[in-house]
Amino acid sequence: MSVGLLRGLLLSGVMATAAQAAGEDILTYKGPDRDQRVLEGARKEGQVVIYTGLVVNVALRPMVDAFQAKYPGVKMNFWRGESEAIAAKISAEQRANNMVGDVVEGTGVGELALAANIIQPFHTPMREFLPKTLQDPQNLTAPTRVSYFAMAYNTKLVPADKVPQRYEDLLDPMWKGKISWRIESASGTALFLTNLRIAWGEERALDYFKKLSGQKIINFGSGSARTLVDRVMAGEYPLALNVFAHFPVISAAQGAPVNSKLLDPVPSTASTISIVKGAKHPHASLLLIDFMLGKDGQEVFSKAGLFPARPDVAPSPVVAAVDPNVAKVPVNFILGETVDKYEKRSDEIYQELFR
Repeated sequence: MSVGLLRGLLLSGVMATAAQAAGEDILTYKGPDRDQRVLEGARKEGQVVIYTGLVVNVALRPMVDAFQAKYPGVKMNFWRGESEAIAAKISAEQRANNMVGDVVEGTGVGELALAANIIQPFHTPMREFLPKTLQDPQNLTAPTRVSYFAMAYNTKLVPADKVPQRYEDLLDPMWKGKISWRIESASGTALFLTNLRIAWGEERALDYFKKLSGQKIINFGSGSARTLVDRVMAGEYPLALNVFAHFPVISAAQGAPVNSKLLDPVPSTASTISIVKGAKHPHASLLLIDFMLGKDGQEVFSKAGLFPARPDVAPSPVVAAVDPNVAKVPVNFILGETVDKYEKRSDEIYQELFR
């Protein structure tokens, strides 16, 4: 190998290492020129790739359109999947040392990504506009939207005077074999069980779960949360537990025979956004996060019928009926560390009683 070629390879290696270091430095940079550096770097990178649980035609494409309209030189590419699939995809890319995704977003994905050690700290000035109760002290995640969970029911199959009003009403013999819930999901059975264990205490909750197991609940594991609501709309299941409260009311506004019912207490979580380790587009990742947590991005969530994380951006009137703050139904907000604390036992209860 010639001396000139060797020098060239060494120089290119040094430059690549320096570029990587610069990309990592910008993630936590807080200098006065931070926003300018992020924008200039994002334009040079030219794109960002997000893996997200957002429904494509409801919120994801509007978010892409809004972001690219504001930053036409930065392309926003995406892959849509459930939180478990997103975490698995990023982990596989990191093992293969072939990173494609830069940013991950969704309900439960932050906890999964944290457990898998696949995300890294970042700074965004948008954090100051977000509720302190939703903040991550390690700065590995930031909340994008709040999720409330409710019971979905088919309005043609469930008369108005028969709609369960309390969790205890689900024990009525008329619902035996007619209730479904989503398994194999961070926001499905585990959240339902954990919510009542926290709210009621272990003894009362376990007694209730034993009675509920006699209702022969249908374990739905062949699709997304949206798919389960679609099955309720189609009349396959009269009732579905612990679905995203906004899905049924949005469909109802379009004429579908479905609705939501908040049960006391309402389990609630926050969807989060993070930057993965080894992200190839760190500047564009920050630019996208700033946008999604800023007013422009939060208004996209609102127009899509989601609940923005920012208190200064109101949710759409379409979902007002399932906003616990409006309906005056108590909320049990379950943080990631709480899910981790209760998850093992909740899974054991599910396996023992409902599998």
